[in-house]
Order: sequence, then structure tokens, then C-alpha cells
Amino acid sequence: MNRQSRAINASWSDKIFDIVNCSFMTLAFVITLYPFLNVLAISLNDSMDTVKGGIYLWPRKWTWANYDAIFSFRGLITGFKISLLRTFVGTLLGLLSSSMLAFVLSRSDFQARKLVSTFLVMTMYVSGGLIPGFILIRHLGMMNSFWVYVLPGMVSAWNVFIIRSFIDGLPSALQESAKLDGANDFTIYWRVILPLCKPVLATVALFLAVGQWNSWFDTFLYNSTARHLTTLQYELMKVLQSTQIGSNDIHDPNMSQLMNRISPESVKMAITIVVTVPILIVYPFLQRYFVKGMTLGAVKS
Repeated sequence: MNRQSRAINASWSDKIFDIVNCSFMTLAFVITLYPFLNVLAISLNDSMDTVKGGIYLWPRKWTWANYDAIFSFRGLITGFKISLLRTFVGTLLGLLSSSMLAFVLSRSDFQARKLVSTFLVMTMYVSGGLIPGFILIRHLGMMNSFWVYVLPGMVSAWNVFIIRSFIDGLPSALQESAKLDGANDFTIYWRVILPLCKPVLATVALFLAVGQWNSWFDTFLYNSTARHLTTLQYELMKVLQSTQIGSNDIHDPNMSQLMNRISPESVKMAITIVVTVPILIVYPFLQRYFVKGMTLGAVKS
């Protein structure tokens, strides 16, 4: 009843705004969704038929051959396990380290907070570069090691500032009350601050998980010779290279025959779907925290 009365009493300017707003949102929805549906359609279409073009929203010749070709490569299952493990461990340790540092920087009684904050800001603008980073990792003895995926990226200045801004928005009386009840700093962090930071932690967790899941260049640099530590994205990159160089350079006759039936474009689209689906599955569970965490973190900074 209220909606009906509001609709009747709406002015012409309100109606025009609603029409323009709905049209714009519909257009944005179509523009956002179309590339993904196009990639999905090409990945499910016959490779030789895809070369002719004209695939938009629906496959012309359905086939699972592109996905069969991808999952026929050796090392893909191991790569999937390593990617899953690095995503879980990297996200968990990244959240713990970033939230701990953010909690310390949010404390007004921490005298070096400005110095540490300035140092963190400098890391956002100044980088040592690829070669110094490679030399550092090698001297630290982390070559051909799983921990090279996790330890170098544990603390991100951007994530620390987002969490610190969120903590700054919490009432300081909460920490004072806990301290009066006898809680130490770690208890305040673990039992008071962290439960209240669920929105911003979910947001940062999504950033970390997507970064860990999609990363492949560190595998190429540090673990390309350790086959038991290669990630899914690195293995998929090798699959794509194999389709591009042609079947003549593949020594396995079965794989060579398989490569003759697929095209690099179709494999590229199938790889895109394979690496995107896990993120699409996780995102709806974090979406309700994502907006709240980003908004509060941005306003208070």
C-alpha cells in the first residue's frame, strides 16, 4: 500500500530518474554479463567451428573436448591442490598478520605508529624491483619451497590501512572496558576487536584469496623446476603455450593427437572459465560483508 501510494504521488522528475536509473543499471548488467557468457559459449563450442567466428551467447556445436584437453595434462591435479593450499594458508596468514599490525597502529599509545605508518606508505610507492626481489628470495633459501608463495606477501600496506581504518571507527570504550576487566592486549585483539571486524576481514580475505588463486608468475620464477609445487595457473599457462606452439613440438602421441583437435582460442576460453568458477562460488558468501567493509574502511580513512 505504501509503495502504491508513493508510486502515485511520485513527481515527474522522480519517475524520469527511476526510468534512467533502471535503464542504466540494465545496460551495465548486460555489458558486465555478456563477456562472461561469450567466453563460456566459446569454451563449450567445437574448436574448428570456433575459428569460423560468429559465436556469441550460445555454442553452435556443443563439445567438452576443450575441457578434456585441459584436464588431460599431467600435473593439473597436483597444481589444483597446491593452488587450493596456498590460497587457504596465504589468506589465513595474511589476515592474521595484517589485522595484528592494523590493531597495533590503531593504538594511540603506540609511540612509533607514525614512523611505521610512513614506512608502510613508502612500500606502496617504492618497490625494489624484480631482480632484487629474486636475489633476496634466493638468499633467504626459499627457492623450490612452498613458503615462497605465502611469506613474501603476508603483509600488504593497503590491507593494513583498510583494517586500521575500520578499527579506528570502533568505540574506544570497548578496549577500555576490556582492560578494566583485566584483559591484556592480545585478549582485546582476539576476543574484542576481531569479532567486530568481520566485514572488513571478509573484504580483505577476498582480496587475498583472489590474488593467491590467480598468481602464477612467482611459480615461474621460484618453483618452475619443482614439479610437485607448481600451481594450477602455471600448469594452465603451460597448456596454453602447448596449443600455441603446435602439436609438432609435443612428444606424447596421444597429446599430439588431442592438440590437433583444439585451437588456442578455445583452450584460452576454457582456462578462463576454470580459473574463474572457484572465485564465483566463493564471492556470494562474502558479498554482504564486502560492501560494508569497503564503505566503512574508506570513510574513516
